[in-house]
Amino acid sequence: MHGEFSLGELAVRFGLGLNGDADLRVSRVATLSHAASGSLSFLANPRYRKQMAVTRATAVLVGPEHAADCPVAALIDPNPYLAYARIADLLYPRDPPAAGIHPSAVVSGSARLAASVSIGPLAVIEDDVDIGERVFVGPGCVVQRGAQVGADSHLMSRVNVCAGVRIGRRCILHAGAVVGADGFGFAPDAGSWVKVPQVGSVQIGDDVEIGANTTIDRGAIDDTVIEQGVKLDNQIQVGHNVTIGAHTAIAGCVGISGSTTIGRRCMIGGGVGIAGHLTIADDVVVTGCSLVSASIRQAGSYSSGMPAVETRLWRRMVAHLRRLDSKER
Repeated sequence: MHGEFSLGELAVRFGLGLNGDADLRVSRVATLSHAASGSLSFLANPRYRKQMAVTRATAVLVGPEHAADCPVAALIDPNPYLAYARIADLLYPRDPPAAGIHPSAVVSGSARLAASVSIGPLAVIEDDVDIGERVFVGPGCVVQRGAQVGADSHLMSRVNVCAGVRIGRRCILHAGAVVGADGFGFAPDAGSWVKVPQVGSVQIGDDVEIGANTTIDRGAIDDTVIEQGVKLDNQIQVGHNVTIGAHTAIAGCVGISGSTTIGRRCMIGGGVGIAGHLTIADDVVVTGCSLVSASIRQAGSYSSGMPAVETRLWRRMVAHLRRLDSKER
């Protein structure tokens, strides 16, 4: 059920400037092009100014530089997208899950569950698991022996928390996430492979979000560590003994090889590949589809690869690159 608030209430609650009637009310969010009466929209990218000029929204969240151009009521903040996120959370409150254990769930007698937890259908809670207050364990989830899940965390559905993994408070693990499967560790033996036991675990800090079907391998000896506030998109592979620093955000389909350390507040674009045993400094941005094959020691933005071009032009570029080597010889 949506909430409904006046623009004046929102301005006071979130410390926003206001151009327009404070008594106007909004109950939902919408894009600039699809908004209608009662909707709140936002302008975070100047490319959408033309859409704002004809929007039917009741109000638009804008930066101070765009307030005068807004044809409807404007809520003003230097970071309109952040303000939008906070207001959207207010307009769309999430109902807390009802406490209780579904009859089809399997819960070990040695598991320690707070009275306020919610355990969904077909979930499995193994021996010596510790689950904190108000945790939601969705349908088909498996929390294996000795794992810990901190208060107010949500395991959405079919999440697998492997043995001994520790998950902090207020974390969200989306459908199909696997935390603590064996790392990819094999010793060569005369043309074959011998599995190296993966005896470490995974530590997840508070306020971490892990996307659907993302996998985080347990450490070979020491633990894999995901620090507080990290945000991982869908279908990311985090190898064994990786450390990801606090408040780093990583987009979908990134592959991080084992024993790499990524610093704090980094932003890694989609499809990036990161080789193993590297160090990436704090406050590094790596743009999408880059290959990181050496450590990055200084903050900044880094890129590799080539943007897509028309096929005939690409073939000519490759031909030129091939001729460079022959010219040097």
